[in-house]
Amino acid sequence: MSEQIVYLNGRLLPLGQAQVSVLDRGFMLGDGAYELIPVYRRKPFRLAEHLRRLQHTLDGIRLPNPMDESQWREVISQVMATQPADNQSVYLQVTRGAAPRDHAFPKDAKPTVLVMSNPLSSPDPAQIEQGICAVSTPDIRWGRCDLKTISLLPNVLAKQKAVDAGCVECIQFRDGVLTEGAASNIFVVKNGEIHAPVKDHRVLPGITYDLVLELAQANGLPYEVRDISEAEVRQADELWLTSSSREVQAIVELDGQPVGKGQPGPLYRRMYALYQNFKATLK
Repeated sequence: MSEQIVYLNGRLLPLGQAQVSVLDRGFMLGDGAYELIPVYRRKPFRLAEHLRRLQHTLDGIRLPNPMDESQWREVISQVMATQPADNQSVYLQVTRGAAPRDHAFPKDAKPTVLVMSNPLSSPDPAQIEQGICAVSTPDIRWGRCDLKTISLLPNVLAKQKAVDAGCVECIQFRDGVLTEGAASNIFVVKNGEIHAPVKDHRVLPGITYDLVLELAQANGLPYEVRDISEAEVRQADELWLTSSSREVQAIVELDGQPVGKGQPGPLYRRMYALYQNFKATLK
């Protein structure tokens, strides 16, 4: 089997030859941004939206975008073409580059740009059918969770709490209000209505989050975007998580207690079907 090819700073090269300086600020300080883009049948999923979110993050951390949209599209296409799988997961990362270690921005550092792609892991059919479990934790992350930065240690700790409990996700609360999962957005269903947290500095503006609300609106499913209390989450009829890799999944147990009837609910099954139909129409 040939070695995986990645893009690093203007070159396509084997993964084993891709190297960055130990002084790279991504390595030293977590100073950078990233995106993860699912690819279905060699078509990047909502690429324009992902690139807009990347730009939002770069603007938020004051890091000039090293490429315009057409250049990003070309590089992503080149990397995708090196992979045999039709369904892929494209990862891109931009750091502020290599410079002597100092908190202040370096004056002359050149951004480090990495793009790589792996086969896309499909959600487990058993989890789709039966649902998943989650645990909860206080949200201890920094105040700009709307930025998709590579400084992910709080998310790592939250995710590991879920893994240690034999669960898939960890739902986070800040001051008694739902924010999001360790690596997902969270939706609440009560009395036939979908409730979504507000997209502000407390949550990452999920690409799948947006699509779920678009599908709800297009198909007459009632929804509301507002602050959601922890008590409402624990009393929900249904809980969903959404992300680019997991798509839409039903959470049927939270902190050892059943959510609703303890099985994927009817509104979840409707949204899951709508999401799959949308994927099938990608051009």
